[in-house]
Amino acid sequence: MRIEIEQSVGLEKQIHNHGCNSLSEPHRLKAAYEDGAHADNRSHMYASKTLSAAVSAFLAGGLLFPALIQAQNGAAANPGFADSATSGDTIPAGTRITMANWQKYKQFMPDGMIALFQGSYYWKMPPDVEMEVGPAVIHPLPKTYLDATEKYASQVKLVELPDGRLLMNGYQGGMPFPNPADPHKGWKILANFWYRYMPHLLVDTYGTGCYVDSSGSINCNADEIVYRQLSFNTDPGEPVTIPGAEGEFYSQWAMTIEPEQQKYYASLIISYSDLSKPEAGYVFNPTLRRHEAVSTPARCTPSTGSDATPEDSRFGFDADLTQVQVEYIGAKKILALVDADLPQGEFPSDYDMPLGWPKPTWGKWQVRDIDVISVRKIPSLAANYCYGKRVMYVDRAFSGAVWEDLYDSDMKPWKFVGLFLRTLNVPRVGPVNVTGSQAEAFWDIQNKHATFFSDPADGRPFYVNDQSPQMYNDIREYTTPRGLDQIMR
Repeated sequence: MRIEIEQSVGLEKQIHNHGCNSLSEPHRLKAAYEDGAHADNRSHMYASKTLSAAVSAFLAGGLLFPALIQAQNGAAANPGFADSATSGDTIPAGTRITMANWQKYKQFMPDGMIALFQGSYYWKMPPDVEMEVGPAVIHPLPKTYLDATEKYASQVKLVELPDGRLLMNGYQGGMPFPNPADPHKGWKILANFWYRYMPHLLVDTYGTGCYVDSSGSINCNADEIVYRQLSFNTDPGEPVTIPGAEGEFYSQWAMTIEPEQQKYYASLIISYSDLSKPEAGYVFNPTLRRHEAVSTPARCTPSTGSDATPEDSRFGFDADLTQVQVEYIGAKKILALVDADLPQGEFPSDYDMPLGWPKPTWGKWQVRDIDVISVRKIPSLAANYCYGKRVMYVDRAFSGAVWEDLYDSDMKPWKFVGLFLRTLNVPRVGPVNVTGSQAEAFWDIQNKHATFFSDPADGRPFYVNDQSPQMYNDIREYTTPRGLDQIMR
């Protein structure tokens, strides 16, 4: 039992050192274009302010999905939320937010960011903090993803169970709830997050996790990570379901490559098309040279030296959707870093220390239209769960999380999580915000330590879809338990 727990922790560490996906998330996706060059995506990102003709044509007929269309056009779909900025409120491009003027803009900040500016806890904004605001850039969702939404969304149905759980039937691809509304609006937004568009293959060749304690000591490790969507695919030319992976939805493979004494420890997490089926987890022990299954009780156990748990994986949330109740808090306009240029040096280079806040070199912040939801375990399952609640700030344009506030079982603030996304140009798709390439920070305000994930770090390659070297298309090696046994052979 003790070995199983330690292995499970190692698994979580690996996945979280990759951007925080299922037990951890893809942390290393460096975009390399088809000619092998490491190109700058930012010109493509800003060029996409104007929707492509094909997508514009689709959106022009958006009467079916008004909320989705409004989000893609940068409009607030629900400006009536009492605590929200109105649709006309924003921060002018060129504004620089500092310790001297931040209170003027706190209505555009999540609660955790406000607390960091207030200096209420051990972790606080550095005196020289500077956040330059730029224009909001909306990248259209892929046409094939929108086509699947139009085709299948009307078939998706929610089923209420007597114990308070929800099941979802009829999902086949795309966004399940393009017009999320009551009843269960919050849960529908979370389902959109779960099935948000991401490239079907993510390869992070060097994703790092660095852990900082209250004395300032820093310890880092690095993983190679491969994430693959196995069903409900909408990428051009990709099978909807990968042959041989029927019934499976997503796989997360990770192997430690640094430090040397932890090299070759690996993990695999598989989630299923049936939302009610628990994820399967496996680890590879290089001493035993074989894989072993791991149990689920350790999903609330932080990985060694880290502040992230398996429940925090998959870029902000990796729990059983059928076991949570979700409150819709409201619509807000929130500052977010969604077109970030990730640091090129080793941590803490290019981080504003001691907090580890993004420096201005990371890029300009944007005022985004956000849905705020609060996620809790249903009462019958809440005992001994990791968190009392998770408040998620979900971007309406791409359904990804840009910030989270985590609370303990007494509903006291515990961790603030910043997700700083890097837009990549996906082959045959175009610019995409949620690609697995990102920096993610966990600030534990109760225990005075923090964790920083960078995917990728040090300017290493991060590949998506067709950019990926051929070796990563080996379905057996990177998506099955027996594939773990091929390590070191």
